Amino acid sequence: MAAGSALTDEVGEQLTAWGKVVRIETRGRVSGRELAVAVGFVEEVDGGLLVAAGDADADWALNLEANPNCRVTIGERTWNALAEPLDRTGTAAAVAALILRYGTPAERLGRGPAFRLVPQPGA
Repeated sequence: MAAGSALTDEVGEQLTAWGKVVRIETRGRVSGRELAVAVGFVEEVDGGLLVAAGDADADWALNLEANPNCRVTIGERTWNALAEPLDRTGTAAAVAALILRYGTPAERLGRGPAFRLVPQPGA
């Protein structure tokens, strides 16, 4: 689930509630509407989250590139975050960590942008 899937299905909602994936809410760069996806993540010691898109044209990732402000949910925790794009080295490290966490490599994981979602003060 690292590439992200629309949270219109019950499975994505359950995985988010169980803390297996993060729900990322972005604002559509074209539509302006709020959109949500379920994405695999790795949580860092300081609370940052590493995420990576499986496609260069993944809408959720393009939305974060256009507007890095987002809202994230894991289990019962929800907070505002800022998406910081990762460079090539950071992306490789994030992909490796995601593969280790989820147990199997995804053929496309890392073909798109990767980010560090940083909690915002007061979030």
